[in-house]
Parts: sequence; structure tokens; C-alpha cells
Amino acid sequence: MLTRRSKMSLEERKGLWGWLFIAPWLVGFTLLFAVPLFQSVRYSFSELSLTASGLQLDYTALANYRYSVMQHVDYNRTLVEAVVNMIVNVPLIIIFSLFVATLLNQRFKGRMAARAIFFLPVILASGVIASIESGDYLQSAMMGGGADSNAGSGSMLRSFELEKLLLQSGMNEFFVVYLTGAVDRIYEIVSASGVQIIIFLAGLQSIAPQLYEASKIEGATGYEAFWKITFPMISPLILTNVIYTVIDSFTNNDMTMLIQETAFQQFNFGLSAAMSWMYFLIIAVILFITTYLISKKVFYQ
Repeated sequence: MLTRRSKMSLEERKGLWGWLFIAPWLVGFTLLFAVPLFQSVRYSFSELSLTASGLQLDYTALANYRYSVMQHVDYNRTLVEAVVNMIVNVPLIIIFSLFVATLLNQRFKGRMAARAIFFLPVILASGVIASIESGDYLQSAMMGGGADSNAGSGSMLRSFELEKLLLQSGMNEFFVVYLTGAVDRIYEIVSASGVQIIIFLAGLQSIAPQLYEASKIEGATGYEAFWKITFPMISPLILTNVIYTVIDSFTNNDMTMLIQETAFQQFNFGLSAAMSWMYFLIIAVILFITTYLISKKVFYQ
């Protein structure tokens, strides 16, 4: 054994430590997730019923999948809304997080307090605050509440006359709708950006100051230094934050609520499992496409 250890190369030792590092995850996945995943696959192809002898699974092939796509009144609409909201929110969250992290990376008085303020929504996104947010109080406060919300009376975070002003200035209608939608989503964007800001901030602080000093000596402006130094150096973290944000946007929305209601209120576990697996496959495809496209532009030092 001692002879074998002494002959291990550096790559072999790194590989061994890598397996030891992921060993807790492997054990947890095998004991806690593998069996439920297999059972959910079985449920998706079956109809679960309660009999005198216990639970009974009746094989129904693709009936649950066909019903979800072709007959269920809410599944397709909710799925499309979840994907559209992800496409709209992810770029806004990434851009906002990078912008705020760049500001918080500057040296100024009260920098620690400012960082705590932007990370506060992550801390408050659980417990009592989360239950209040999921209710009607904050939603009615943000959207103006009731039938008067379209008239603009009582609206706190609406885009007001911005859409009309931008359209009159000749801006493309698509960009106007996107920008005004970003204004209307400002609370959602800020509350979902805490982790991304921390990741970007850590990446910005890991960039060697000598690079900026050399660029300043060469006469580069702050704008040029950002696009030639900062942006390439944190591009791996952009990929990380995009993947995290995509997953985070799919974990708590109307789609997950629909799946939970189908399983635990209607007790249709087979249909719920089929919905879950189709939802999972769509998320996997989106993550694969996103990772493939962004990874081509990532710079690794």
C-alpha cells in the first residue's frame, strides 16, 4: 500500500481527492434521490390507486403524458409562461447583478453595509417574509391592486408613461416592451440577484490589480478596461450565474405549484410525475443549449 501511494502521480492524487470530495453527494444521491427518481418514472407510466391491500400501480403507457399535453387545461399554458418568464428574467438578473457587483467592488465608505443591503433579499426570501410575499399583499402593492391597476392609481412599481415616451421617440416596439417589462419586474429582479451579486463580487476581487495598472499605463479608459479585462476574466462566472439563474427561475413558479397541486390535492401522482418529467426534460434541454452557446465565449486564463 505504501509502495502504491508513493508511485501515484499528481493527476492520480488529484483524481482521488476529487472522488473523496464528491463522495458525500454520491452517498446522498444514492440513498435519498435515486430510489424516488426511479419511483417517479414508474408513476409517470402508471395510474396509482389505493386499494384494501395498499397502493396499486396500473400500467398506462404514455396516457399521463398525452393527457398532460393534449387535454389538461393549464399545463401547456403554465409551461409556456414559465419558459417565457425565464427567457425575460435571466438576462435582466445577470446584467443587474454584474452592474451592482461592479459598483460594490469600488472603494467607498459604507461598502459593507451596501453589500449587506443587496444580499438581504436572499436572507429574507424564507420563513415569514416568503409567506407574505406569496400572498396578495405585496403583489397588490406592486401592481396597484384591483381593477384600478390599469389606470395607474396606486401603482408603485409600474412603468407609468415610459412606454409611451419610448414609442414616441421612435424606439423599436420589441425593445420598448422589454424595457418596460424590466421596470415592472424590478422587485423580482432585485430579490433574485443576491447570490449572483456575491459570485460576481468574488470574481471581481480575484482579478489581479496589476492588469488594471498596466492598462492604465497604456492609456486605456475605464470602459476599455471593463470590456478587455473585467468581462473576459469573469466570463466563467457569467456561465455559472446563468446556469444558476435558469435553474432558480424554474424551481418556484406556477408550474411547480401546478405539479404539487396535482399530486397532493388531487392525489393524481401518475399525472404529476409525468408533468414533472416533461418539465425536467425541457429544463435540461434549455440548460444544455445555454451552456453550449455561452461556453464558446468563455475565457479561461
